[in-house]
Amino acid sequence: MYRKSEPSWRWPLALLAAYVPLWIALAIEPVFRKDWLLENLIVLIALPLLVFTARRLRFSDFAYACLFVFFVFHAVGAHYTYALVPYADWWQSLGGGALEGRNHYDRFVHFLYGLLVTPAAVQLIAHYARFPRPWNFLVPWMFMAGHAVVYELIEWAAAIVFGGDLGQAYLGTQGDIWDGQKDMACALLGTTLTLITMAAAGRLPRK
Repeated sequence: MYRKSEPSWRWPLALLAAYVPLWIALAIEPVFRKDWLLENLIVLIALPLLVFTARRLRFSDFAYACLFVFFVFHAVGAHYTYALVPYADWWQSLGGGALEGRNHYDRFVHFLYGLLVTPAAVQLIAHYARFPRPWNFLVPWMFMAGHAVVYELIEWAAAIVFGGDLGQAYLGTQGDIWDGQKDMACALLGTTLTLITMAAAGRLPRK
Protein backbone atom coordinates (compact mmCIF):
# COMPACT_ATOMS: atom_id res chain seq x y z
CA MET A 1 0.00 0.00 0.00
CA TYR A 2 1.23 3.48 -0.89
CA ARG A 3 2.35 5.51 2.08
CA LYS A 4 2.90 9.23 1.94
CA SER A 5 6.55 9.96 2.63
CA GLU A 6 7.36 12.15 5.60
CA PRO A 7 8.62 15.64 4.81
CA SER A 8 12.38 16.13 4.87
CA TRP A 9 13.93 17.81 7.88
CA ARG A 10 16.91 19.14 5.94
CA TRP A 11 15.51 22.63 5.47
CA PRO A 12 14.50 23.38 9.10
CA LEU A 13 17.76 21.81 10.34
CA ALA A 14 19.75 23.94 7.90
CA LEU A 15 17.98 27.07 9.15
CA LEU A 16 18.67 26.09 12.75
CA ALA A 17 22.33 25.42 11.90
CA ALA A 18 22.57 28.87 10.31
CA TYR A 19 20.79 30.66 13.14
CA VAL A 20 22.68 29.25 16.13
CA PRO A 21 26.17 30.58 15.21
CA LEU A 22 24.65 33.94 14.25
CA TRP A 23 22.87 34.12 17.60
CA ILE A 24 26.10 33.21 19.43
CA ALA A 25 28.04 35.88 17.52
CA LEU A 26 25.46 38.53 18.42
CA ALA A 27 25.49 37.34 22.04
CA ILE A 28 29.12 38.44 22.34
CA GLU A 29 29.44 41.85 23.97
CA PRO A 30 25.97 43.25 23.30
CA VAL A 31 25.46 46.96 23.92
CA PHE A 32 23.41 46.33 27.09
CA ARG A 33 23.74 42.81 28.48
CA LYS A 34 20.72 42.93 30.79
CA ASP A 35 18.45 44.17 28.01
CA TRP A 36 19.89 41.47 25.73
CA LEU A 37 18.86 38.85 28.30
CA LEU A 38 15.32 40.21 28.50
CA GLU A 39 14.98 40.45 24.73
CA ASN A 40 16.19 36.87 24.31
CA LEU A 41 13.63 35.35 26.64
CA ILE A 42 11.36 34.98 23.60
CA VAL A 43 14.11 33.04 21.80
CA LEU A 44 15.02 30.88 24.79
CA ILE A 45 11.37 29.86 25.12
CA ALA A 46 10.22 29.70 21.50
CA LEU A 47 13.20 27.95 19.90
CA PRO A 48 13.31 24.92 22.24
CA LEU A 49 9.51 24.71 21.99
CA LEU A 50 9.72 24.61 18.19
CA VAL A 51 12.42 21.92 18.33
CA PHE A 52 10.78 19.65 20.91
CA THR A 53 7.30 19.80 19.35
CA ALA A 54 8.47 19.56 15.73
CA ARG A 55 7.46 15.93 15.23
CA ARG A 56 4.00 16.59 16.59
CA LEU A 57 3.55 19.70 14.44
CA ARG A 58 5.93 20.23 11.55
CA PHE A 59 5.41 23.62 9.97
CA SER A 60 5.92 24.15 6.26
CA ASP A 61 9.36 25.03 4.93
CA PHE A 62 8.00 28.48 4.09
CA ALA A 63 6.81 29.05 7.68
CA TYR A 64 10.19 27.94 9.06
CA ALA A 65 11.95 30.33 6.67
CA CYS A 66 9.72 33.18 7.82
CA LEU A 67 10.44 32.41 11.47
CA PHE A 68 14.17 32.28 10.72
CA VAL A 69 14.14 35.75 9.14
CA PHE A 70 12.17 37.17 12.07
CA PHE A 71 14.53 35.68 14.65
CA VAL A 72 17.56 37.05 12.76
CA PHE A 73 16.19 40.60 12.83
CA HIS A 74 15.24 40.16 16.48
CA ALA A 75 18.77 38.97 17.31
CA VAL A 76 20.20 42.13 15.74
CA GLY A 77 17.81 44.29 17.76
CA ALA A 78 18.68 42.48 20.97
CA HIS A 79 22.43 42.94 20.35
CA TYR A 80 22.27 46.70 19.93
CA THR A 81 19.02 47.33 21.86
CA TYR A 82 16.22 48.22 19.51
CA ALA A 83 16.52 51.98 19.92
CA LEU A 84 20.23 51.95 19.03
CA VAL A 85 20.43 49.69 15.96
CA PRO A 86 22.68 51.73 13.64
CA TYR A 87 20.76 51.08 10.43
CA ALA A 88 21.15 54.75 9.46
CA ASP A 89 24.95 54.35 9.51
CA TRP A 90 24.69 51.13 7.50
CA TRP A 91 22.49 52.88 4.95
CA GLN A 92 24.95 55.76 4.57
CA SER A 93 27.86 53.35 4.19
CA LEU A 94 26.01 51.93 1.18
CA GLY A 95 25.79 55.38 -0.35
CA GLY A 96 22.34 56.32 0.91
CA GLY A 97 21.35 59.71 2.24
CA ALA A 98 21.29 60.68 5.89
CA LEU A 99 18.37 59.29 7.91
CA GLU A 100 17.29 61.55 10.74
CA GLY A 101 14.70 61.39 13.47
CA ARG A 102 13.43 58.47 15.53
CA ASN A 103 15.05 55.05 15.27
CA HIS A 104 12.31 52.95 13.67
CA TYR A 105 13.98 49.55 13.89
CA ASP A 106 11.59 48.44 16.63
CA ARG A 107 8.56 49.38 14.54
CA PHE A 108 10.04 47.51 11.59
CA VAL A 109 10.51 44.32 13.63
CA HIS A 110 6.98 44.57 15.04
CA PHE A 111 5.80 44.73 11.43
CA LEU A 112 7.98 41.71 10.61
CA TYR A 113 6.49 39.87 13.57
CA GLY A 114 3.04 40.18 12.07
CA LEU A 115 4.26 39.52 8.54
CA LEU A 116 6.50 36.52 9.26
CA VAL A 117 5.01 34.75 12.28
CA THR A 118 1.49 34.65 10.84
CA PRO A 119 2.11 31.70 8.46
CA ALA A 120 3.14 29.54 11.43
CA ALA A 121 0.14 30.82 13.43
CA VAL A 122 -2.21 29.85 10.59
CA GLN A 123 -0.73 26.35 10.47
CA LEU A 124 -0.80 26.00 14.26
CA ILE A 125 -4.49 26.88 14.39
CA ALA A 126 -5.29 24.67 11.39
CA HIS A 127 -3.57 21.73 13.10
CA TYR A 128 -6.15 21.79 15.88
CA ALA A 129 -9.24 23.19 14.18
CA ARG A 130 -10.82 24.09 10.86
CA PHE A 131 -13.01 27.13 10.36
CA PRO A 132 -15.37 28.14 7.55
CA ARG A 133 -14.94 31.49 5.90
CA PRO A 134 -14.46 34.20 7.12
CA TRP A 135 -13.25 32.65 10.39
CA ASN A 136 -10.21 31.04 8.76
CA PHE A 137 -9.04 34.64 8.27
CA LEU A 138 -10.37 36.19 11.47
CA VAL A 139 -9.16 33.56 13.97
CA PRO A 140 -5.46 33.84 13.00
CA TRP A 141 -5.84 37.63 12.88
CA MET A 142 -7.27 37.71 16.40
CA PHE A 143 -4.62 35.24 17.58
CA MET A 144 -1.87 37.56 16.36
CA ALA A 145 -3.67 40.63 17.73
CA GLY A 146 -3.78 38.97 21.14
CA HIS A 147 -0.06 38.25 20.96
CA ALA A 148 0.66 41.87 20.08
CA VAL A 149 -1.31 43.09 23.09
CA VAL A 150 0.28 40.58 25.47
CA TYR A 151 3.80 41.51 24.33
CA GLU A 152 3.14 45.21 24.93
CA LEU A 153 1.80 44.38 28.40
CA ILE A 154 4.96 42.36 29.11
CA GLU A 155 7.10 45.32 28.03
CA TRP A 156 5.09 47.64 30.27
CA ALA A 157 5.36 45.24 33.23
CA ALA A 158 9.14 44.88 32.72
CA ALA A 159 9.54 48.65 32.66
CA ILE A 160 7.62 48.90 35.95
CA VAL A 161 9.53 46.06 37.63
CA PHE A 162 13.06 46.90 36.50
CA GLY A 163 12.78 50.65 35.96
CA GLY A 164 15.81 52.82 35.27
CA ASP A 165 17.94 52.34 32.18
CA LEU A 166 17.02 48.68 31.79
CA GLY A 167 13.28 49.38 31.84
CA GLN A 168 13.66 52.19 29.32
CA ALA A 169 15.91 50.13 27.03
CA TYR A 170 13.48 47.20 27.04
CA LEU A 171 10.40 49.38 26.61
CA GLY A 172 12.05 51.40 23.83
CA THR A 173 9.41 54.13 23.60
CA GLN A 174 11.98 56.82 22.74
CA GLY A 175 9.68 59.40 24.28
CA ASP A 176 6.59 58.44 22.27
CA ILE A 177 3.59 58.01 24.59
CA TRP A 178 1.75 56.14 21.80
CA ASP A 179 4.61 53.74 21.15
CA GLY A 180 2.72 50.65 22.31
CA GLN A 181 -0.30 51.39 20.14
CA LYS A 182 1.89 52.09 17.09
CA ASP A 183 3.86 48.88 17.65
CA MET A 184 0.63 46.87 17.76
CA ALA A 185 -0.61 48.62 14.63
CA CYS A 186 2.61 47.70 12.81
CA ALA A 187 2.28 44.05 13.87
CA LEU A 188 -1.35 43.89 12.76
CA LEU A 189 -0.51 45.54 9.44
CA GLY A 190 2.00 42.77 8.81
CA THR A 191 -0.49 40.12 9.85
CA THR A 192 -3.22 41.56 7.64
CA LEU A 193 -0.93 41.70 4.59
CA THR A 194 0.13 38.09 5.09
CA LEU A 195 -3.42 36.83 5.57
CA ILE A 196 -4.68 38.72 2.52
CA THR A 197 -1.83 37.27 0.46
CA MET A 198 -2.48 33.75 1.74
CA ALA A 199 -6.22 34.10 1.10
CA ALA A 200 -5.61 35.33 -2.45
CA ALA A 201 -3.26 32.42 -3.08
CA GLY A 202 -5.74 29.90 -1.63
CA ARG A 203 -3.37 29.04 1.23
CA LEU A 204 -5.80 29.52 4.10
CA PRO A 205 -7.18 26.18 5.35
CA ARG A 206 -10.95 25.70 5.13
CA LYS A 207 -13.39 23.42 6.88
